[in-house]
Amino acid sequence: EMKIFLKTEDEINLMRKANQLVGLTLAELGKHIKPGVTTLQLDRIAEEFIRDHGATPTFKNFPNPFGEPFPACICTSINDVVVHGIPSDKDVLHEGDVISIDCGTLLDGFNGDSCYTFCVGEVNEEVKQLLRVTKESLYLGIEQAVAGNHVGDIGYAIQNHCQSYGYDIVREFTGHGIGKAMHEDPPIPNFGTKGNGVMLKAGMCIAVEPMITLGDRKVGLLPDKWSVVTRDHKPAAHFEHTIVVRKGKAEILSSFVEVEHLERLNF
Repeated sequence: EMKIFLKTEDEINLMRKANQLVGLTLAELGKHIKPGVTTLQLDRIAEEFIRDHGATPTFKNFPNPFGEPFPACICTSINDVVVHGIPSDKDVLHEGDVISIDCGTLLDGFNGDSCYTFCVGEVNEEVKQLLRVTKESLYLGIEQAVAGNHVGDIGYAIQNHCQSYGYDIVREFTGHGIGKAMHEDPPIPNFGTKGNGVMLKAGMCIAVEPMITLGDRKVGLLPDKWSVVTRDHKPAAHFEHTIVVRKGKAEILSSFVEVEHLERLNF
């Protein structure tokens, strides 16, 4: 039985604050992403920034299905790591890498969650296009997140756009409802059929997060029991926003203007 919590405007205001902080954190991290930086350095910057703003990093100690707590504040997934990469002083960014940074905050009892895939220096055109199309698919999915539509409409929009470029959609991981808990019902897959699945209602808060692969969608789990990699070791992209379903257009809670603007100049 699904438990879907519709949020009041007061609760949405709290969700907005938590998510704006995630956006600001990602923008702050964006300033530090360059060759030679380690993912552990990025994690330290994020933790300090989140705590300085009166929030808690949600991911820290968050358990995986094996019951093992996540040891850091952000997920740093480089190149063929799709999601849940663990920050480390051994993972150094190199020119041409892409890194997705997934970040969550808990502020005044509500959760923020967003992810952005950054370029490290000059990235080759093939991978840049993967990032552009994945980001476009996120916004196309969000366009479908209006009251009266269905979860399948979001997934269909994402899948249709990415597959038209020959990319594949990771199926083991999905978007999700979000609120007082980081993961709430309903799940929001990045594939689907129009008109299928849970009906969307005004006041639903959901995280939409396409995870798209340049090659085959098959993934494996690394021995650290967290990092998910593509089996063919081709790069993946991951973009995520937390949104509120409205009667008209969905409201994006987690956007961050600075990096969006910089990325627009790059593409």
